[in-house]
Amino acid sequence: MSKKQIKVMDTSFRDGFQSVYGARVFTKDFLPALESAVAAGLKHFEVGGGARFQSPIFYCNENAFDMMDTIRKTVGPDINLQTLARGVNVVGLDSQPRDIINLHAKMFKKHGMTTIRNFDALNDVNNLIYSGQCIKDNGLKHEVTITMMELPIGCTGAHDVAFYERVLRNILDAGIPFDSLAFKDASGTSAPRKVYETIKRTREILGPDMHIRFHSHETAGTGLAAYMAALDGGADGIDLSMKPVSGGTAQPDIVSMWHALKGSEYDLGIDVEKILETEEIFKEAMKDYFLPPEAMAVNPVIISSPLPGGALTANTQMMRDNGTMDKFPEVVAAMKEVVEKGGFATSVTPVSQFYFQQAYSNVMFGKWNKITEGYGKMVLGYFGKTPCEPDSELVKMASEQLGLQPTTELVVDLNDKDPNKGIEAARKMLKEANLEETEENIFIAAACKEKGIMFLQGKGQIGVRKNADVKQCSLGTEKPEGYTVSVNNKKYSVRIEGEKAVVNGKTYDISVKEGVEAKAGVSNSDATPIKAALPGAVLKINVAEGDSIEEGDVLLVLEAMKMETEIKSPKAGTVASIDVSVGDQVKNGQVMVTLG
Repeated sequence: MSKKQIKVMDTSFRDGFQSVYGARVFTKDFLPALESAVAAGLKHFEVGGGARFQSPIFYCNENAFDMMDTIRKTVGPDINLQTLARGVNVVGLDSQPRDIINLHAKMFKKHGMTTIRNFDALNDVNNLIYSGQCIKDNGLKHEVTITMMELPIGCTGAHDVAFYERVLRNILDAGIPFDSLAFKDASGTSAPRKVYETIKRTREILGPDMHIRFHSHETAGTGLAAYMAALDGGADGIDLSMKPVSGGTAQPDIVSMWHALKGSEYDLGIDVEKILETEEIFKEAMKDYFLPPEAMAVNPVIISSPLPGGALTANTQMMRDNGTMDKFPEVVAAMKEVVEKGGFATSVTPVSQFYFQQAYSNVMFGKWNKITEGYGKMVLGYFGKTPCEPDSELVKMASEQLGLQPTTELVVDLNDKDPNKGIEAARKMLKEANLEETEENIFIAAACKEKGIMFLQGKGQIGVRKNADVKQCSLGTEKPEGYTVSVNNKKYSVRIEGEKAVVNGKTYDISVKEGVEAKAGVSNSDATPIKAALPGAVLKINVAEGDSIEEGDVLLVLEAMKMETEIKSPKAGTVASIDVSVGDQVKNGQVMVTLG
């Protein structure tokens, strides 16, 4: 009896990078591995979209469109190159109007892509209608996607077989054109039996000819089992990766899957010896990159606090950057309540970031004291309808803190009316920055906002983590043992132990007081230092020294954990000093602005 040939998409060069390195990889470094993978016989690759549009711009100082062009040139004309789109969010955390959604598909087709996998984290089909049509209208293949996860332990209300069937029927009823259908479990938490029953029911509905694909991760330790269940349920294709970006937070390894299928009725159709050779080339190409220990780990805690591989390592890397890695276990634990109260949208970008940001905020600032913008707008309906109604008290708090009323209006309709979004708003940004108004630049400005403009101006920064630049620490234990303090070129070894300071081995009693002394010209009693509540980067400064301001005026915008936080004035007064510059990395408690 002949075996069923399973179609493999290699995810190494998108989801693999995103799940292991936070998507921060230079194009030139991975090209030898890509060339080898093509020579090994792989014909289908995921290479862009998701975080692999913004991250090259934000952290590699590379144009993502140039990256796509280089990849197409490397693989030749016949390889299926696939990217990931977030429905109305396309490749950003924020949603977009219709003109940018269409421009996304047009630009990705222009720059060599073949297929776009298109999903909505809320499984709100209204967010897939226009985005899916644009993909087809611009000559690309559309892989419509249903997102999956397991609910936190003890929770009910969505994400069962019946729920996924309803989403599928909504897709069909909406008349969305698609070439294939995928089930995407970004957190790798779906129980294998649920995967089997979901895909089996989908096959019964769609018939034998529709290509059905399944995507998962090994984060919770059940990825291979879920893949086997998907194949038994009738899936035609699965997503796999290669070392060093397979297993753990990424997809199962293609060689591991090949081994698991020995003696079964399924065949991956690969030359395993050539794949093994490619993995060695790949490991050599990536040898200088910092490999976070959590990226290679199976973490059963994720079952109750679903956190996708791509979001997990992206966020732990940022926590390393801002010195809060010791809070990671607390943040993961806080995820459960955030998911439960938020309406059970699938934990996949952008929602996974919303969940993590809110959990991080709850740990750092106290539970629900600060509703983050993304999470708050989600529970208020600005990203579409969540699978279940969010907690009513939480909705009330979000409305009060963000100054927004709940809405049921279509996301694309809301965004079409927003003067700060769309092609004309992007053109304005480019014109103000004296930048060329190409379609590529327009899309970069729309998707990447101020950081996109800084990149186009030649002010991009490098945030790629190589082993030589990263202090490797165990998860959840990152705290400095002490400090080296230089005063007038004389160095002192300092260690803080409660209310004691050990300086060059001698112990002193100390008292630490919040705030700084006022600068010249401002009396101590009148000075108000505006300090960073958490570490981050200064994205925008809205005032100048000497400006008169009112209470509530936005002084600057701070970016931390992919959140943009407006720092508002607590009082009316005058800006006595600006103590930071755009692009500066500030520490928790650092003075950014002083008011007189």
